[in-house]
Formats: sequence, C-alpha cells, structure tokens
Amino acid sequence: MYDFPIALQLYSVRDDMEADFEGTLKKVKALGYDGVEFAGLFGKSADEVKKMCSEIGLVPISAHVPFVDMMNDPNLLSVYAEIGCKYVVIPYLTEEYRPGQDKFAEVIEGAKMLGKKANELGMKLCYHNHDFEFVKINGEYALDILYKEVPADLLSTQIDTCWVNVGGENPAEYIRKYAGRVEIVHLKDFTGSKSENMYALIGIDDDKKKESSGSFEFRPVGSGLQDFPAILDASKEAGAKWVVVEQDSPSMGKTPMECAEMSIKYLKSIF
Repeated sequence: MYDFPIALQLYSVRDDMEADFEGTLKKVKALGYDGVEFAGLFGKSADEVKKMCSEIGLVPISAHVPFVDMMNDPNLLSVYAEIGCKYVVIPYLTEEYRPGQDKFAEVIEGAKMLGKKANELGMKLCYHNHDFEFVKINGEYALDILYKEVPADLLSTQIDTCWVNVGGENPAEYIRKYAGRVEIVHLKDFTGSKSENMYALIGIDDDKKKESSGSFEFRPVGSGLQDFPAILDASKEAGAKWVVVEQDSPSMGKTPMECAEMSIKYLKSIF
C-alpha cells in the first residue's frame, strides 16, 4: 500500500547518540530504518558521519539545525551538504522568533536567504512546525503566512503531524493542503491533550514537568491517538518522498530505542 522509505529523527535517541554515535546508527539500521535525520553531530566531522552512514547503509536524508545557528553562520549548511543530506530543516523557534513577536519577520526573511543558500548547495530548506504556528494573524495561520511569504522553491514543508493535531487541525487534510510542497512528513504519535508539560517533554521548560498534570504524552507511532493510515494516504497523494519517525520523549516504560522499534514495527505492519 505504501512504499515510503522510513527514517528516524535521531533526536528521538539523542542520549544514545551522544554516548555511542556509530553504535546507535547501527542499531537504527538493524531495526529496519532506511535513513536518518540528524539533530546534532556530537563532535563528529562531516567526513566521519558520511563514511559511517555509507558503511552502515543508512541514507542521511536531512538535519535539524537551529535557526539562529544558521543565520549566524550560513556556511554551516555546507557541513550537511558534505554529509550528503538533501534537506536542512529549521526545527524550532525560540519565543522571541515566534508568530506575534517582532522577530517573526526575521524568520520569514531568513528563510528566504537560507533557502537560497541550501539550493546553491544542492539541498532544500524545510520548516518543521510545532503548535505555536497555529495562531492567527489577521485571520490566517502564521504557518500559512510563512509558506505564502517564502516561495516554494526556497522553503518546503516538513509537517509534524502531532503538532498539527495539537494545533487544532486535521493532519491528513493539512498535508493535502500543501500537496506538491510536501517533501518529508514527520510521523509522531501522542495521547492526552494540549497541556503545559508539552515542551518540557521535548527538552525545553523543564520546570513545567513539576507543574503540569502530565496529561500530554508522546507515544510510539501506532500507540496513540493519530490516524496514521489517513496520514499516510494523504502523504502519498501529496507527493511526499520520506516519512520520518520522531518521538521527543520515551513513554510506556520503554527506552527511546525500544520506542523507535515499536514505531517501525507498527509502520511495517501497515505498509
């Protein structure tokens, strides 16, 4: 039914990556993943990472690189081009750059510049959403404004299906909305509802862990509330090239690697 290659966003196993970079890549391959999306190189050089991926048999499809880091040093993109990544992704916006703040305009202009730089290096720039882009500015979602202001040839979508749902929209319908601009779809499952602890669970605002009821929880793909057959159907129709599993924080008493295994086993069962 589906023939997408499946990658793992390595932020999902970040502690493993820091402890044993190459060994973790080998485990990811052994689980059946086709590719990886980086979230930091942990001191490894581009040549080292490229060689590891080649020898292990993983496609280095993309990398999440902080927006401010890329703006401060656009040549940072060349590191990921050397590794062989086809995409580089704006993964998150700190509060001062979010919609409704003055610096959101810098994100729009910065994406244009970084998109051109990525294209020059043979890559594409993508934007990875959270829920805070689903605030309306003059009646329009900020995420839609971003995609309207930055041409499609400079900025592709990387739709995070969990955060679309949390933001109040249907993930499958939102993917279809950007048919032809959808390169990579993030498959992320969850249970519970929007709550204060969400960003603590992705490694931000740790104080909220103690303050919140913990009603929101990331889950392995297929273990939560998401309708993945509908999401995958929409991804296929929209022309997505890759699907990427991401779980910001482990759950269900499992380790991050065990969660990654559960996710791909579920996906293989419906592919």
